[in-house]
Amino acid sequence: MRRLLAFVAACCLLATAAAAQETPLSFERGSWAKLRSAHAGQPTVIHFWGLTCAPCLVEMPLWGRLKAERPDLRLVLLAADPVQQDSTRVTATLAKAGLGGVESWNFTDRFYERLRYEIDPAWAGELPRTVMIAADGTITVLAGVADLAQVRAWLDAQAKGRR
Repeated sequence: MRRLLAFVAACCLLATAAAAQETPLSFERGSWAKLRSAHAGQPTVIHFWGLTCAPCLVEMPLWGRLKAERPDLRLVLLAADPVQQDSTRVTATLAKAGLGGVESWNFTDRFYERLRYEIDPAWAGELPRTVMIAADGTITVLAGVADLAQVRAWLDAQAKGRR
């Protein structure tokens, strides 16, 4: 009986966690440090995109395929439109691209310039943008539509480094 109760409790927790992943987290002042801290020591790919960015919308299903191909990929998606977007639209767009359940954030601070500056003082806000953070904290930035072959090669190099 205890095992059954433990199993039911675990299922409820997983369902709650999965539902929480569906809604983008609010990206506001200090969120970049929290995000970096949460993924510290693990190779992580952070992809900045936007609902108002046509190349981003074309590219999103490719990220969905990459995530399906590599389920262990630590992928974080950050909707970085200069104007705050409705989280329902962000969630629907991610689900359509096969990225439902992937950790996602949405710029919610009216002063998006401050958010960009916290991420990278040299970043002018162009989208899409991919930031790959190695386990040792080394950052590689891909501006524009990402060459996913380059992302795969980076992931392979990270996996070799952990062995």
